[in-house]
Amino acid sequence: MNGAEPSGTTAPIIVTAQLGAADQRWADALRSAHYPPERNHLQAHLTLFRHLPPSLAVDLDAQLATLAREARPCAIVTGAFSQGDGVALGVRSDELLSMREDLAMRFERYLTPQDRAVPRLHITVQNKVTPAIARATLERLRGEARPRAIEIAALACWHYRGGPWSPIRCYPFRGGS
Repeated sequence: MNGAEPSGTTAPIIVTAQLGAADQRWADALRSAHYPPERNHLQAHLTLFRHLPPSLAVDLDAQLATLAREARPCAIVTGAFSQGDGVALGVRSDELLSMREDLAMRFERYLTPQDRAVPRLHITVQNKVTPAIARATLERLRGEARPRAIEIAALACWHYRGGPWSPIRCYPFRGGS
């Protein structure tokens, strides 16, 4: 996921945390089972920032590379919750939120109101469905989902252009957990 974008782009940057291989397969299977197929363009992930200006690309690259030298953050899926027109799995990770806070402080003046707020870390498994479908999915997942540790394997950044995201770069964690 390196160098996929031309320089000088005006597309906003999204920053995510990426799952380890086994957890990626598990979360993607949930998305495949519950996400409307015509809208399921992305792999499961945890969004850290939704809209950073592309002018931050060089500084953001350096910051993410530095964070990736740290130990993998510990993370636990805590259970399913409603997003109104979909369902997500809550994720608790103090270490990941700390990394995000470091980035938020550095880029504070560039953050949108949504990115200024501390996120509720989650993996979206369903979105843009009717309330009845979302309620049924939530009930099913609450019955099936148990707290579980997941691996956070990398940080990543992407360009957003309204549909599937264009990869910029992935920053695998080199330190052990």
